[in-house]
Amino acid sequence: MNADSLGIGMTSQRARDRLVRQIREMGIESEHVLDLIRTTPRHLFVDEALASRAYENNALPIGFGQTISQPYTVAAMTAALLGGRPLDSVLEIGAGCGYQSVILSQVAKTVYSVERIGALASKLRVRLHELHVNNVRVLHGDGTKGWEKNAPFDAILVAAAAIGVPQPLVDQLALGGRLVIPVGQPGKQELRLVTKTGAGIEEQTLELVSFVPMVGGIG
Repeated sequence: MNADSLGIGMTSQRARDRLVRQIREMGIESEHVLDLIRTTPRHLFVDEALASRAYENNALPIGFGQTISQPYTVAAMTAALLGGRPLDSVLEIGAGCGYQSVILSQVAKTVYSVERIGALASKLRVRLHELHVNNVRVLHGDGTKGWEKNAPFDAILVAAAAIGVPQPLVDQLALGGRLVIPVGQPGKQELRLVTKTGAGIEEQTLELVSFVPMVGGIG
Protein backbone atom coordinates (compact mmCIF):
# COMPACT_ATOMS: atom_id res chain seq x y z
CA MET A 1 0.00 0.00 0.00
CA ASN A 2 1.41 3.37 -1.02
CA ALA A 3 1.03 6.70 0.79
CA ASP A 4 -1.86 7.78 -1.44
CA SER A 5 -3.75 4.60 -0.63
CA LEU A 6 -3.09 5.05 3.06
CA GLY A 7 -4.62 8.53 2.85
CA ILE A 8 -2.59 9.79 5.78
CA GLY A 9 -3.20 13.47 6.37
CA MET A 10 -3.24 15.47 9.59
CA THR A 11 -6.96 15.03 10.21
CA SER A 12 -6.96 11.37 9.19
CA GLN A 13 -3.92 10.59 11.33
CA ARG A 14 -5.44 12.24 14.38
CA ALA A 15 -8.62 10.25 13.87
CA ARG A 16 -6.63 7.01 13.59
CA ASP A 17 -4.60 7.76 16.71
CA ARG A 18 -7.77 8.55 18.64
CA LEU A 19 -9.29 5.24 17.50
CA VAL A 20 -6.21 3.31 18.58
CA ARG A 21 -6.21 4.95 22.00
CA GLN A 22 -9.85 3.96 22.45
CA ILE A 23 -9.20 0.35 21.42
CA ARG A 24 -6.20 0.13 23.73
CA GLU A 25 -8.35 1.37 26.61
CA MET A 26 -10.88 -1.36 25.80
CA GLY A 27 -8.24 -4.01 26.45
CA ILE A 28 -6.25 -4.65 23.27
CA GLU A 29 -2.62 -4.98 24.38
CA SER A 30 -0.85 -6.13 21.21
CA GLU A 31 1.12 -3.18 19.81
CA HIS A 32 1.39 -5.05 16.51
CA VAL A 33 -2.38 -5.30 16.17
CA LEU A 34 -2.88 -1.70 17.28
CA ASP A 35 -0.40 -0.57 14.63
CA LEU A 36 -2.33 -2.52 11.98
CA ILE A 37 -5.51 -0.67 12.98
CA ARG A 38 -3.64 2.65 12.85
CA THR A 39 -2.10 2.13 9.40
CA THR A 40 -4.73 0.17 7.46
CA PRO A 41 -6.89 2.61 5.43
CA ARG A 42 -10.40 1.74 6.66
CA HIS A 43 -11.91 4.70 4.74
CA LEU A 44 -11.20 2.85 1.48
CA PHE A 45 -13.49 -0.02 2.49
CA VAL A 46 -16.70 1.97 3.03
CA ASP A 47 -18.88 4.03 0.72
CA GLU A 48 -17.58 7.53 0.11
CA ALA A 49 -20.57 9.00 1.96
CA LEU A 50 -19.44 7.16 5.12
CA ALA A 51 -15.70 7.82 4.75
CA SER A 52 -15.78 10.58 7.38
CA ARG A 53 -16.95 7.96 9.92
CA ALA A 54 -14.37 5.33 8.96
CA TYR A 55 -12.23 5.86 12.05
CA GLU A 56 -15.08 5.75 14.54
CA ASN A 57 -15.23 2.57 16.61
CA ASN A 58 -18.46 1.42 15.01
CA ALA A 59 -19.67 -1.14 12.50
CA LEU A 60 -20.84 0.46 9.24
CA PRO A 61 -23.07 -0.83 6.40
CA ILE A 62 -21.39 -2.01 3.19
CA GLY A 63 -24.53 -3.03 1.30
CA PHE A 64 -26.22 -6.39 0.71
CA GLY A 65 -27.28 -6.49 4.37
CA GLN A 66 -23.63 -6.76 5.46
CA THR A 67 -21.38 -4.58 7.63
CA ILE A 68 -17.72 -3.74 8.08
CA SER A 69 -16.94 -4.86 11.62
CA GLN A 70 -16.25 -2.51 14.50
CA PRO A 71 -12.48 -1.80 14.63
CA TYR A 72 -12.26 -3.06 18.22
CA THR A 73 -13.81 -6.36 17.15
CA VAL A 74 -11.38 -6.67 14.23
CA ALA A 75 -8.49 -6.02 16.61
CA ALA A 76 -9.76 -8.51 19.21
CA MET A 77 -10.30 -11.27 16.65
CA THR A 78 -6.90 -10.66 15.04
CA ALA A 79 -5.10 -10.71 18.37
CA ALA A 80 -6.85 -13.94 19.40
CA LEU A 81 -6.04 -15.54 16.05
CA LEU A 82 -2.35 -14.66 16.26
CA GLY A 83 -1.68 -15.91 19.75
CA GLY A 84 1.87 -14.54 19.52
CA ARG A 85 2.96 -16.88 16.71
CA PRO A 86 3.70 -16.50 12.98
CA LEU A 87 1.03 -17.67 10.54
CA ASP A 88 1.56 -19.33 7.18
CA SER A 89 -1.96 -19.87 5.84
CA VAL A 90 -5.15 -18.27 7.16
CA LEU A 91 -8.72 -18.95 6.06
CA GLU A 92 -11.18 -16.05 6.32
CA ILE A 93 -14.91 -16.73 6.11
CA GLY A 94 -17.08 -13.74 5.21
CA ALA A 95 -14.60 -11.40 3.55
CA GLY A 96 -17.19 -8.68 2.97
CA CYS A 97 -15.52 -5.42 1.92
CA GLY A 98 -12.04 -6.82 2.63
CA TYR A 99 -10.90 -4.68 5.58
CA GLN A 100 -10.22 -7.73 7.75
CA SER A 101 -8.66 -9.47 4.74
CA VAL A 102 -6.06 -6.71 4.40
CA ILE A 103 -5.37 -6.76 8.14
CA LEU A 104 -4.76 -10.51 7.90
CA SER A 105 -2.58 -10.09 4.81
CA GLN A 106 -0.09 -8.26 7.01
CA VAL A 107 0.25 -11.08 9.57
CA ALA A 108 0.10 -14.19 7.35
CA LYS A 109 1.99 -15.50 4.35
CA THR A 110 -1.23 -16.32 2.48
CA VAL A 111 -4.87 -15.48 3.22
CA TYR A 112 -7.69 -17.50 1.65
CA SER A 113 -10.86 -15.39 1.80
CA VAL A 114 -14.31 -16.82 1.10
CA GLU A 115 -17.27 -14.54 0.36
CA ARG A 116 -20.75 -15.87 -0.51
CA ILE A 117 -22.01 -12.66 -2.16
CA GLY A 118 -20.64 -12.44 -5.69
CA ALA A 119 -20.73 -8.65 -5.99
CA LEU A 120 -18.70 -8.25 -2.78
CA ALA A 121 -16.18 -10.88 -3.90
CA SER A 122 -15.71 -9.08 -7.22
CA LYS A 123 -15.28 -5.68 -5.55
CA LEU A 124 -12.76 -7.19 -3.15
CA ARG A 125 -10.60 -8.53 -5.98
CA VAL A 126 -10.50 -5.06 -7.53
CA ARG A 127 -9.71 -3.39 -4.20
CA LEU A 128 -6.88 -5.79 -3.43
CA HIS A 129 -5.38 -5.10 -6.86
CA GLU A 130 -5.63 -1.34 -6.30
CA LEU A 131 -3.91 -1.67 -2.92
CA HIS A 132 -1.19 -3.95 -4.34
CA VAL A 133 -2.10 -6.69 -1.85
CA ASN A 134 -0.88 -9.86 -3.54
CA ASN A 135 -1.16 -12.55 -0.88
CA VAL A 136 -4.96 -12.73 -0.54
CA ARG A 137 -6.87 -15.22 -2.67
CA VAL A 138 -10.62 -14.70 -3.00
CA LEU A 139 -13.25 -17.39 -3.54
CA HIS A 140 -16.91 -16.71 -4.28
CA GLY A 141 -18.29 -19.65 -2.35
CA ASP A 142 -20.14 -21.11 0.62
CA GLY A 143 -18.18 -20.23 3.75
CA THR A 144 -19.81 -22.96 5.83
CA LYS A 145 -17.80 -25.42 3.71
CA GLY A 146 -14.48 -23.64 4.13
CA TRP A 147 -11.90 -24.01 1.33
CA GLU A 148 -10.86 -27.66 1.53
CA LYS A 149 -8.51 -27.51 -1.45
CA ASN A 150 -6.07 -25.31 0.49
CA ALA A 151 -6.41 -26.93 3.92
CA PRO A 152 -5.05 -27.36 6.51
CA PHE A 153 -4.94 -23.78 7.80
CA ASP A 154 -2.88 -22.41 10.68
CA ALA A 155 -5.81 -20.20 11.63
CA ILE A 156 -9.41 -19.57 10.61
CA LEU A 157 -11.36 -16.34 11.21
CA VAL A 158 -15.12 -16.26 10.72
CA ALA A 159 -16.89 -12.90 10.35
CA ALA A 160 -20.48 -14.16 10.61
CA ALA A 161 -22.31 -15.80 13.50
CA ALA A 162 -22.94 -19.54 13.31
CA ILE A 163 -25.41 -21.45 15.47
CA GLY A 164 -22.58 -23.87 16.26
CA VAL A 165 -18.99 -24.31 15.13
CA PRO A 166 -19.16 -25.76 11.57
CA GLN A 167 -17.44 -29.16 11.49
CA PRO A 168 -15.85 -28.59 8.05
CA LEU A 169 -13.94 -25.63 9.50
CA VAL A 170 -12.68 -27.70 12.44
CA ASP A 171 -11.65 -30.45 9.99
CA GLN A 172 -9.68 -27.93 7.90
CA LEU A 173 -7.80 -26.52 10.88
CA ALA A 174 -4.20 -27.69 11.34
CA LEU A 175 -3.16 -29.38 14.56
CA GLY A 176 -2.43 -26.58 17.02
CA GLY A 177 -4.38 -24.15 14.85
CA ARG A 178 -6.83 -21.55 16.11
CA LEU A 179 -10.37 -20.78 14.96
CA VAL A 180 -12.02 -17.51 16.03
CA ILE A 181 -15.78 -17.47 15.43
CA PRO A 182 -18.92 -15.74 16.73
CA VAL A 183 -21.51 -18.29 17.83
CA GLY A 184 -25.16 -17.92 18.77
CA GLN A 185 -28.50 -16.39 17.88
CA PRO A 186 -28.85 -12.61 17.25
CA GLY A 187 -28.67 -10.80 20.57
CA LYS A 188 -27.01 -13.78 22.27
CA GLN A 189 -23.74 -14.17 20.42
CA GLU A 190 -20.34 -14.86 21.92
CA LEU A 191 -16.90 -14.81 20.35
CA ARG A 192 -15.17 -18.15 20.77
CA LEU A 193 -11.56 -19.24 20.38
CA VAL A 194 -11.34 -22.87 19.29
CA THR A 195 -7.93 -24.57 19.44
CA LYS A 196 -7.33 -27.93 17.76
CA THR A 197 -5.25 -30.31 19.86
CA GLY A 198 -4.22 -33.93 19.59
CA ALA A 199 -7.03 -34.80 21.99
CA GLY A 200 -9.72 -32.85 20.13
CA ILE A 201 -10.72 -29.22 20.44
CA GLU A 202 -10.61 -26.74 23.28
CA GLU A 203 -13.09 -23.86 23.36
CA GLN A 204 -12.81 -20.55 25.17
CA THR A 205 -15.41 -17.76 25.24
CA LEU A 206 -13.75 -14.40 24.74
CA GLU A 207 -16.60 -11.87 24.91
CA LEU A 208 -20.11 -10.99 23.72
CA VAL A 209 -20.40 -9.76 20.13
CA SER A 210 -22.93 -8.88 17.45
CA PHE A 211 -22.51 -10.20 13.89
CA VAL A 212 -24.73 -10.84 10.89
CA PRO A 213 -25.75 -14.53 10.79
CA MET A 214 -23.76 -17.07 8.81
CA VAL A 215 -25.69 -18.21 5.74
CA GLY A 216 -24.95 -21.22 3.56
CA GLY A 217 -24.95 -21.22 -0.23
CA ILE A 218 -23.90 -18.37 -2.51
CA GLY A 219 -25.57 -15.16 -3.65
